[in-house]
Amino acid sequence: MAIERIGNFIDGAWVPPTTGEYAPNVNPADTNDVLAEAPLSGSDDAKAAFDAAERAFPSWRATPPPKRARYIARAFTILTSRLDEVARAMCREEGKVLSEAKGEVQKGLNLLEFYAGEGFRLHGKTLPSEMARTLTYTLREPVGPVALVSPWNFPFAIPVWKSAPALVAGCPVVLKPAQLTPLSAKLMADAYQEAGLPRGVFNLVYGRGSTVGRLLVDDERARAVSFTGSNEIGIDIYTRAARRGARVTCEMGGKNPVVVLDDADLDLAVEGIVAGAFGSTGQRCTATSRLIVTGGIHDALVERLKSRARALKVGNGLEPGVEMGPAVDQVQLAQDLAAIEQAQGDGAKLETGGRRLTEGALQRGFFVEPTVFTQVTPGSALAQEEVFGPVLAVLKAGSFDEALALANNVRYGLASSIYTRSANAAMRFIEGSEVGMVHVNQATVGGEAQLPFGGVKKTGVGEKEMAEEGLNFFTHLKTVFFDYTGSRRETNIY
Repeated sequence: MAIERIGNFIDGAWVPPTTGEYAPNVNPADTNDVLAEAPLSGSDDAKAAFDAAERAFPSWRATPPPKRARYIARAFTILTSRLDEVARAMCREEGKVLSEAKGEVQKGLNLLEFYAGEGFRLHGKTLPSEMARTLTYTLREPVGPVALVSPWNFPFAIPVWKSAPALVAGCPVVLKPAQLTPLSAKLMADAYQEAGLPRGVFNLVYGRGSTVGRLLVDDERARAVSFTGSNEIGIDIYTRAARRGARVTCEMGGKNPVVVLDDADLDLAVEGIVAGAFGSTGQRCTATSRLIVTGGIHDALVERLKSRARALKVGNGLEPGVEMGPAVDQVQLAQDLAAIEQAQGDGAKLETGGRRLTEGALQRGFFVEPTVFTQVTPGSALAQEEVFGPVLAVLKAGSFDEALALANNVRYGLASSIYTRSANAAMRFIEGSEVGMVHVNQATVGGEAQLPFGGVKKTGVGEKEMAEEGLNFFTHLKTVFFDYTGSRRETNIY
């Protein structure tokens, strides 16, 4: 059977890349399973997408926000009926287990539903003027065409949470999804097309980040750039786009800690740590990668974690009972194994896991065991650098203050969590944790459409994503002074 060739979606139509080049979309759980071929686009494709977005901007800007939002509402309805289809496609191309994939699709649906409502709440402020008989107020207006660059680890939810607010704000979109996961983005684009979005309002161009991504970011017509990915690439994008005056937001790495105090509910803590460290194969920016435990419960907690990690069923996410899938590709697998090897070389104790799995059908995928290390030194690579795989570093703390200091002792600041029965300790942790999102008695992962998402320190630059803040990023404020007498001679000296 012939393999489907995905096109670029430009100016309201699916078109082949001008380069004529494609790359296979391979199932990381079974490399014999090729889902499709996606374009390796070039400069002409990137230019055509922004040409279309530029042409679409005047009429899309003039479209009332509630009417823009109704297109998003229709896309929500279309995709709700296709939840299982999108989830299964995501399972095959990214490797998530089916329950996680369904959860991601549902999150994308929640975001579409939320931003459809935001079209009726795109508001400024009415404020008093120092001058008599003068009405002063602010308006939110779209910044213009925007470039969106999304990663492979949330191949549906992140393209939604970037594109939906931009569209509602009145900004035509050019999206470059990750090359490893093209199908999830295509299914989203199909829904936008069926929802009736006008030509050129939403455009999708596949290709390598080093070529197409760079072209989109550097296009002078991209008045805002939203990126999720690595720190190295994100800082480069931020620097280049800001230099030409574009608005930029970048969500990048994380090295998220869970602190467990002696008074914690250990059963609750274990479940949250396992979900955070090994869910989605640890391939989440919010994944739990460091566990900081006070001494009274350290050994008991480690034993429970080892038992749970060893019991996790690893395999193809479409198979019943599988709890953890593969690394997304050979490169990520190699990165996971290299981190494990370095940790052992640095003197950390391997408690469980650490091997590539190749038994039976697993040999056709990129599988690694859930891995737990203890005796990790605070300055080691495993304690400081993002692995983006199912590898957990355990550090021991003598007190709450030491645990908090260890939690903050990294360059990243995305998410953190504490398990404790003490409201005082929880509040002290909330106040002292150097992150954008804090959890109490919950895993470090998760987010909701109506809540801002993002980090501090080296994790994030620019605005938060999701919620009202995610939409405001794609707008600028205009201040209006309206002298309704029409006969004023005085002026405000400021």
